[in-house]
Amino acid sequence: MRTIDHALSASGIASQRFIRQLHFGPSLAEQGLGARRALLQASLHADEIPPMLVAQHLRRRLTELEAQGRLLGEVVLLPACNPIGLSQQVWGRMHGRFELASGQNFNRLYPDLAEVAAAQVELGDDAAANLRALRAALHAALGAQPARTALQQLRVQLLRLAIDADVVLDMHCDNDAVLHLYAAPQQAAQAQQLGDCIGSPLALLAEESGDFPYDEACSMVWRRLRERLGERVPFACFASTLEFRGETEVSHEIAERDAEALIRFLALQGFIDAEVDAPDQSCSLRPLAGCMHIHAPHAGVVVFGDTLGREVKAGQAIGEVIDPVSGESTPLCSPVDGLHFARELQRWAQAGQSVAKVAGMEALRSGKLLSA
Repeated sequence: MRTIDHALSASGIASQRFIRQLHFGPSLAEQGLGARRALLQASLHADEIPPMLVAQHLRRRLTELEAQGRLLGEVVLLPACNPIGLSQQVWGRMHGRFELASGQNFNRLYPDLAEVAAAQVELGDDAAANLRALRAALHAALGAQPARTALQQLRVQLLRLAIDADVVLDMHCDNDAVLHLYAAPQQAAQAQQLGDCIGSPLALLAEESGDFPYDEACSMVWRRLRERLGERVPFACFASTLEFRGETEVSHEIAERDAEALIRFLALQGFIDAEVDAPDQSCSLRPLAGCMHIHAPHAGVVVFGDTLGREVKAGQAIGEVIDPVSGESTPLCSPVDGLHFARELQRWAQAGQSVAKVAGMEALRSGKLLSA
């Protein structure tokens, strides 16, 4: 294992923050032609803790596999990829979703490099040479991005590692949820395999979910390049956001099982020398535009039933909201047939607040599809 610490130079006076990168297996240079990289990063939203424990179990397993000489490609692990968010403690609570200095979501507003990169490349008939040229152009375009603030430097460094990656797994968790993932519809086959490997009941697919999150900056840049330069541009990177259940699902037993599932996926993707059977197809692929929110009709105490992780019918109550002053109780009903896969952890809601999500089969929404 090689350890590289990348400093965020704009961290502030008399302070230092850095991103620790753990590199396992042969480097890209050592592999030569056909070199491959998988990048896995934990907790871009720094207050989402379960992925960091999964990363610790991945570190142990990757160390073992490297010692056994079974890593066929480079696997890069960022065990806690957001040092800015980890430092944001306010009144004893971590605030790791938004940078406090700017108010920006750490997983939004990544730069779209396609237009600048496309202008620098002329493609030929050699697919491998085309891929090298495209990645070099993307690196050049990224180098021209502003990196004056610590947040800008964080975004640039995370993308720099991903440009040369064939697989990018961005590990998060939801408030209170079942395991699920996000991916692009052009990469449905890889999303299916990943979902089946990790035992996810749900994969949500969208080309553009809004505000350019990290996984889309990694994968959909290739679609944008393809639109500009034609079919000789490959879909060179499969990227997915994985939601490892809810915030409180932190245990060695669960994290070890998740890490082993990711090892299985990496083996099927050719990064590990291992005989692995294809998993049973159990993950349901559904449009992110079919993910419907359930909103509280008025403020009150939220009481959920036992429908999390289950298919529900349109009009079916998944809980209720109770006004403690008036005593009024209103059922919270699903707007569609679908899987009730996520809900808010806080059991108090303001009027109009989204408190739960149901994934239907039909695309019913448009515009920005992700929460803030």
